[in-house]
Amino acid sequence: MKKKNNFSFAKYGYLFSLPFLIAFLIFSLYPTLYTALIGFTDLKGVGTVKWNFLSEDPFQNFKWVLTSPTFMTAFKNTTKLWICNFIPQLGLALLLAAWFTDRRFKIPGEGAFKVLFYMPNIITAATVAILFNALFNYPMGPVNDLLVRFGIMSEPYNFLVKKNIAQDIVIFIQTWMWYGYTMIILISGILGISPEIFEAAEVDGANGWQTFWLVTLPNIKTILLFTLVTSLIGGLNMFDIPKLFMLGGPDNATMTVSVFIYNLAFSGGYIYNRAAAASMIMFIIIVVLSSIMFYALRDRDEAKLRKIVKQQEKEQKKRLKEAGR
Repeated sequence: MKKKNNFSFAKYGYLFSLPFLIAFLIFSLYPTLYTALIGFTDLKGVGTVKWNFLSEDPFQNFKWVLTSPTFMTAFKNTTKLWICNFIPQLGLALLLAAWFTDRRFKIPGEGAFKVLFYMPNIITAATVAILFNALFNYPMGPVNDLLVRFGIMSEPYNFLVKKNIAQDIVIFIQTWMWYGYTMIILISGILGISPEIFEAAEVDGANGWQTFWLVTLPNIKTILLFTLVTSLIGGLNMFDIPKLFMLGGPDNATMTVSVFIYNLAFSGGYIYNRAAAASMIMFIIIVVLSSIMFYALRDRDEAKLRKIVKQQEKEQKKRLKEAGR
């Protein structure tokens, strides 16, 4: 009998993944490593680079960033803007996802509604910034005009010079732009749940709220984790709306860490070393917070099962060693 040739297609898999790997190495890994190295230099503008490794304090750039009042203000603003837009964003997305996937409701034009809710995410940040700047313009913006016409205010008001109002507008814009995207992700997760589970819940007499809370949410834990982590990364890197809409003002009220880094690196000073140090500090913060989220939302039953399997494997190896003696 002739032996069958064992032909492996694995090499084609490596070949097809090669373009992504090259792009990742050039455009992601290399810039990240280079940024980390710049944080340990005195690089400012164009000139000779001196390494801080040979100095008494190699971490001087990182210390400067952590003790900078402007960085601390930017970090507080970033945290506040992210948390205050993510909570209503997730709540609204969950509500709409539950509504669209509930078999008890038949919504006419459901596809059109999904497109409309998702559409703000398609609009570019520059367009949104110009739009809202025009809406809240002083003294002749549409918002001022409507408030004066309906007698809510006696005269136009300059909303964009007040810190809290400027932050609230940025929070609203971020929520409005991203709740549709979050909704689509959650809908895809809910549609992946087996219909038999929902049928069993109906047979047991569970109402809509009980089904959502006890069946839907536990089964989309992985999707929620993905949403949390991606929102965390995007929120702590928030740049476009605060920069294009308010330029970080008024009085640094909407300055985020990304805007702070941009100002250090490209707005006059060209202090690349400190900007790189700030970038790496945020990278570490994001990695730590993401790890905490992964740990908190892990599948505990699966983790227990893995421990049991590992323990059984160890016991089996031990028995085989004893038997071999």
